[in-house]
Amino acid sequence: MEKRMETLEQIKETLRETSKLVPDIVRAAVGLEHHYQTVELPHDDGCVKSFAAAFLRPQAQEQAHGDGEVQQAVRMESASCYVPDHDEDAHFVHDAAGVVGGYRRRVGVDAGAFSRGLMTSAFAQLVTAEPGTPVCPYTLLERAYEETLESGAQGGSTAVILSLADGNVLRWAYIGDSAFAVLRDGRVVVRSVQQQRYFNAPYYLGGRRGDEGMTVGMVGEMKVRRGDVVVAGTDGLFDNMSDAELEKVVQIGTALGFSPKNMADIIGGTAYEMSRCLLKDSPFAVEWRKQHENEEGHFYGGKVDDITVVVACIVSSDS
Repeated sequence: MEKRMETLEQIKETLRETSKLVPDIVRAAVGLEHHYQTVELPHDDGCVKSFAAAFLRPQAQEQAHGDGEVQQAVRMESASCYVPDHDEDAHFVHDAAGVVGGYRRRVGVDAGAFSRGLMTSAFAQLVTAEPGTPVCPYTLLERAYEETLESGAQGGSTAVILSLADGNVLRWAYIGDSAFAVLRDGRVVVRSVQQQRYFNAPYYLGGRRGDEGMTVGMVGEMKVRRGDVVVAGTDGLFDNMSDAELEKVVQIGTALGFSPKNMADIIGGTAYEMSRCLLKDSPFAVEWRKQHENEEGHFYGGKVDDITVVVACIVSSDS
């Protein structure tokens, strides 16, 4: 499979088309009504909200998330969306899907160089491996980190890598606040845990030996089945979009038959609008005020940042 990264022109096109990527029913579902752009639907708040609600799963319709059904071999259909701000994210989409967010900024240091080196190395290992070789996300990330250190790249990066193995087992390894969520029947059933020393100071893979490195890495696995949706992203996504809002976007996208690329673009476009919205609180703003409740100043609205989204839809291996 080829490496699939947006070119600069594609990124610019994504930015130009952001408002067109996000349907008004998604805006209504996540509280961005003031961004309504549609001409097909009336600009009536109640009308659009009612239309959006028709695609959302009521809370009472929670379903069991066990492995009761017969397990079948599945594969991932993946796509990505990258909306840059300071352009320090890097990612790839392959049989394993990796997302990285450049983190450690210092004067004169390009933090993006470390994240790009990390993903370039990981991707090179995948494409040169023998076909059918099992992918261990932790080992892949560890080797990529060692190679990036040896290259002399400065800065640092958070990271998450996921892979599908043994027919239906999703495996992962991550460090810091690059994160992922697994959704089943439109609900988050597995979510990575944010790793940080304190608020807004995540663990990371550093450009100097002696930094935390892989010792703080988290690993895990779960069985997935046809219809599951895996969403991975950098903090630019999850700082601006809550899990409940992500559920609504995925529910609507699934009901409308969005492809992984459609889904990634709409999630990325929605997070982009949220990051620049002053009328709606983001998860980052809510947490900021909790951490600074006894201090002067305030933080409202979204958090402007690079936004990387990778969506992997789990489909039958026969499809």
